[in-house]
Amino acid sequence: MVAVIRILGIDPGLRRTGWGLIECRGNTLSYVAAGTVRATLDGEMAHRLVALHEGLTKIVAAFQPDEAAVEQTFVNKDPAGTLKLGQARGIALLVPALAGISVAEYSPNSVKKTVVGAGHAEKAQIRMMVGVLLPKADFDSDDAADALAVAICHAHHRVSLARMKALVG
Repeated sequence: MVAVIRILGIDPGLRRTGWGLIECRGNTLSYVAAGTVRATLDGEMAHRLVALHEGLTKIVAAFQPDEAAVEQTFVNKDPAGTLKLGQARGIALLVPALAGISVAEYSPNSVKKTVVGAGHAEKAQIRMMVGVLLPKADFDSDDAADALAVAICHAHHRVSLARMKALVG
C-alpha cells in the first residue's frame, strides 16, 4: 500500500500569498484545494505580515499537510522590495515549521523547469500545465497556480531530497 502525502505549496507575497494543496500517492498527484491569502495594502507592514500569518495558520490547521514547499525569493533590481518580499517569505516558512511540518525550498526556475519543462516559463504556461497535471484544480489567482506548481515541484523532488538529507546526515 502506497502512503498518501499531503503537500502544501506556498508562493509568498506581501499583497497576495498563493497556497495550493495536493496529495501525492506514489507517482499520482491529486488536487485538494488552493487559494490566495490577501493582505491589505494600507496599514503598517507588521499588520500585513500578521494577516499572512493568520491566513496560512488557518490553512495549515484546516488541511493538515504532511510536508510544505515554499518558492525562494529571487533578487530583483529593487533591494528594498526584495527585503520586504523576504519578510513575507519568512512567514511562509515559519507557519508550517511551527506546526512541525518539514519545509523545502525551490527556486522559481526550478519550479518552472519541473512543471513546464523550461526555467523561464510565463505565467500563462504555468497555469496551463498546472491544469494539465491537476485537471480538477480550481485556483483564484496566478499566485495560487504558482503555489500548486511549487507543490508539484516538491512532489517530484521530495524522494531525492530525502535521500540527500540522509546521506549528509
